[in-house]
Amino acid sequence: MTMMKKLLASAVASALMVGSAQAEISNNTVKIGYLADMSGTYRDLAGPNGLKALEMAIQDFGGKVNGAKIEVVSADDRNSPDTSSSTVRRWVENEDVDLVAGMVASSVSIAVSKILEENDRLGIISGSAASSITNEHCTPNHIHYVYDTYPLANGTASAVVKEGGKTWYMLTADYAFGHALESDVRQVVEANGGEVTGAVRHPFPTQDFSSFILQAQASGADVVGLANAGSDTTNAITTASEFGLTQSGQTLAALLLFLTDVHALGADTAQGIQLTTGWYWDMNDETRKWSDRFMEETGVRPTMVHAGIYSSTLHYLNSVAAAGSDDAQTVRKQMMDTPINDMFAKNGKIRVDGRMVHDMYLAEVKSPAESESEWDLYKILRTIPADEAYRPLSESKCKLVKM
Repeated sequence: MTMMKKLLASAVASALMVGSAQAEISNNTVKIGYLADMSGTYRDLAGPNGLKALEMAIQDFGGKVNGAKIEVVSADDRNSPDTSSSTVRRWVENEDVDLVAGMVASSVSIAVSKILEENDRLGIISGSAASSITNEHCTPNHIHYVYDTYPLANGTASAVVKEGGKTWYMLTADYAFGHALESDVRQVVEANGGEVTGAVRHPFPTQDFSSFILQAQASGADVVGLANAGSDTTNAITTASEFGLTQSGQTLAALLLFLTDVHALGADTAQGIQLTTGWYWDMNDETRKWSDRFMEETGVRPTMVHAGIYSSTLHYLNSVAAAGSDDAQTVRKQMMDTPINDMFAKNGKIRVDGRMVHDMYLAEVKSPAESESEWDLYKILRTIPADEAYRPLSESKCKLVKM
């Protein structure tokens, strides 16, 4: 075969491969539905700025996948499993949505994941915390990307116990996420020689934490653990400060605290609080460069959820392109087979249970004297390696895990 014939044959083969890839993307469109709390308790940690992060990923990818256009729809989940379920059912059954992204309240994510499994569509959960999402509530149709309650407890609770906080009183949001976090904290505290002496559950969301903080003070526990998030956490911390909880000798452990929460509280109120995070904007040149772009778009620094939404969207689109298909199982397998190396995670991987594992970080909120700018709020105390951070598969209750 002459060189010209070889080149012609190669060009024809390439064209056929591209055509085949395009043909396997339904309606020549990849459609993403972004679902999150856009107006309530969890607005700041994901919300509209999470949608902006997703749009940045699509823009950086090039706006098309193998010639197929990328479309985005979005909705406010109102932190309601019923509202979210009806929205997602409409998306997948009537609007041909391929991927549901975002998702914050764990009760929402658990409800939505069942619909995705029924319809064989894919979901990437970036905002929810309950470790049960890839444990007893795992499905072959969703991936849990940024963090969960297991490393939050493993990082923060174990550190506080080792520093002398032996007795704990838990203040817990009364829904799936809070219950999961309290359970994981109990295990870690007891494994490290401590004890949870009491707990109280508060409605989600709650404005007035006075009675709950008074009960925590009266418990006499060394540590008051906050198993809540968003404005619930900031309201609880503010009330604890007003009641002089830490001044009386108790330690306040915020088990899920976001950068936007610390910014809202201010370093004066939040200084010294230890927390576990999956990412921080000021960790290195790569994170700072992306965060500068994000801030230009939004006016704020990104949380770990915003960064995770960007990373997971790019990973999804790259996997659709590599697989030449938007079929949920084909893309999920490609995502599992491909390591994640970007500004969010190095050597991240998606396990069979759907859990994306990557390094986590124990951080401490800086004092006003240590902070050099408005968003210079954390100092990273140590890296928690991925294999140490997340629940081992040997302990999994996920139906997908065959040991």
